[in-house]
Amino acid sequence: MTHLIKEKKLQIAKRYLNEMISYRELANQVGVDHSTLRYWVLLVRYHGDQAFSFPYTNYPSAFKMRVIQFITEKNYSIREASAIFHLPDPSMLRKWKKTWETAGVDALEPKEKGLSIMTSNQRKNKDKSNAQNPSVEELIEELEYLRMENAYLKKPESLSSRGTITSQIKAKVIYELRNAFPVIKMINIAKMPRSTYYSFLKKWNQPDPDRKWKRRITFIYRKHSGRFGYRRITDVLQEKGYQINKKKVLRIMRDLGLKCMVRMKKYRSYKGEVGEAAPNILNRDFRAQKPNQKWVTDITEFKVFGEKLYLSPILDLFNSEVITYTLQSRPTFDLVDTMLAQGLKHVNEGDDLLLHSDQGWHYRMAKYRRTLKEHKITQSMSRKGNCLDNSVMENFFGILKSEFLYLQEFESIEHFKDELEKYIYYYNHLRIKSRLNRKSPVAYRVSTEEVAA
Repeated sequence: MTHLIKEKKLQIAKRYLNEMISYRELANQVGVDHSTLRYWVLLVRYHGDQAFSFPYTNYPSAFKMRVIQFITEKNYSIREASAIFHLPDPSMLRKWKKTWETAGVDALEPKEKGLSIMTSNQRKNKDKSNAQNPSVEELIEELEYLRMENAYLKKPESLSSRGTITSQIKAKVIYELRNAFPVIKMINIAKMPRSTYYSFLKKWNQPDPDRKWKRRITFIYRKHSGRFGYRRITDVLQEKGYQINKKKVLRIMRDLGLKCMVRMKKYRSYKGEVGEAAPNILNRDFRAQKPNQKWVTDITEFKVFGEKLYLSPILDLFNSEVITYTLQSRPTFDLVDTMLAQGLKHVNEGDDLLLHSDQGWHYRMAKYRRTLKEHKITQSMSRKGNCLDNSVMENFFGILKSEFLYLQEFESIEHFKDELEKYIYYYNHLRIKSRLNRKSPVAYRVSTEEVAA
């Protein structure tokens, strides 16, 4: 009967190979599953007329490991590898692979059939004899146990950051060593219930509960070229309607290795007592009730392609918007003079404006002071050597360098200038701030203007 069944399978497989017919159509005709038919055809392709004459019924662990290594190293499917190694059914290899992944290589050993019958006296005599004269096998087994125990004891401390070895850490150690030692023996060494280990193993095989958050956080991080930290990414997510707190965002970012760039120091323009200094009228009151009420300015230095470039912007303290900026290769007075002329175009009639700076020589020049006076703009200066009096500009330059200068690569100075212009637009129109109700500077100004109207 078996011979006839083998012949029938061989006949069906050869029919597929010789006739113009699909797997599904032939499977329906002969009444078998089409995936089973596919496997029959593979067996015939690799083994011909001997395809259904299987040489073994009980496979040694070495053979099983050889097949498992074959599919992992050669990237073959389980079905095709099973056909190549002439297995009766692909489910056998699938079961071997799962057993090896969860319980290690020793679990692949074939189980012994039958039970040994021994009286209690015989067992006692044998144990006593073995204790006095251990065999080579017993010595090898004891040595293997010591190796296993030593390997296990080395691992937990390296996995524990607080010095506490939890059940989860023990389970991780066993899982890492599963291909080197028997899992059941490792569980006994760890002195933990077998069910606990498999409970952790089941949890690890479940989908990551934070996978959606990881995708969203990574998308926002990359969209802003790594410029956003966990607080600002939390703002973006909450603005989109997602309920998540900043601690969770911070934890996930640490897991993903995402972090913001460090900030750098800025250019200093103080050159001693040149011209006249103005009093510190701003006095660190960086709050403004409306646009064009309080402006701050300063100069910072970039080093690009072996050359220096100097940036002079004006920031509105109402919404931290960059009103205007100039960029030159030398920090001459024209750098600030041109910036001021551009900024005055944004001043409206009736604006009571204060413009704050440090005590750099540009802002002490008679022409600069005269221009401010002509347009009824109050001049304010930081105290000498006190950068905190203009900390808003310090903060902006730190953001600019960490999010732009040190994050991007430039092909030329012209490319740098083009990218700077794009970043200023991004900063004004797209980069949100928590204190601006999670809006960009321009969006916040527009929203307040709409409310006032």
